[in-house]
Amino acid sequence: MYPIVDLVEHQTIAAVQSEEDLDDALESKVNVIFLLTGSIFNIKELVDRIKAVGKQAFLHMEFIEGIAADKSGVAYVAQNIAPTGIISTRSNLIRVAKDMDLMAIQRIFLIDRNAVIKGIKVVEQSLPDAVEIMPGVMPRVIREITNMTPLPIIAGGLVGNQEEIDEALKAGALAVSVGTKELWF
Repeated sequence: MYPIVDLVEHQTIAAVQSEEDLDDALESKVNVIFLLTGSIFNIKELVDRIKAVGKQAFLHMEFIEGIAADKSGVAYVAQNIAPTGIISTRSNLIRVAKDMDLMAIQRIFLIDRNAVIKGIKVVEQSLPDAVEIMPGVMPRVIREITNMTPLPIIAGGLVGNQEEIDEALKAGALAVSVGTKELWF
């Protein structure tokens, strides 16, 4: 079993895209927050606020200003910020995060059949704790991917309503990350 499965208490994950939205995420029923915003100057404070209310914080390495999405950036995050884990499209960062005892979510974009096959090969090599597939509004593809890998699947991107969340979960996703605040409650 993958430890991230034990972390996810609510199957909707707040994908926080602006600092202004963090307060809503902190007050919502979600217990996992994907931070897609912040900078080297405030990211520790944002993560500390999330942890203070008992929620799990995952930083998207490519979206944090002033922290490079490279090995040193992940080391800095692990040693100084201490989130639950990271999210990245870069498989080399997934391996670095795992080596530094951070959870890691590999984000892959599924634009065609080739991207699906390549994405599965990437996750087999990087061995993340979970895979976030985008866009997350493809129940048939979610089912296929859950049959192709034992890794937990998180659906994300273009999810706009509760019905789409329910369809992704029914197709086998562990959780669905959404940026629409109304869906966090």
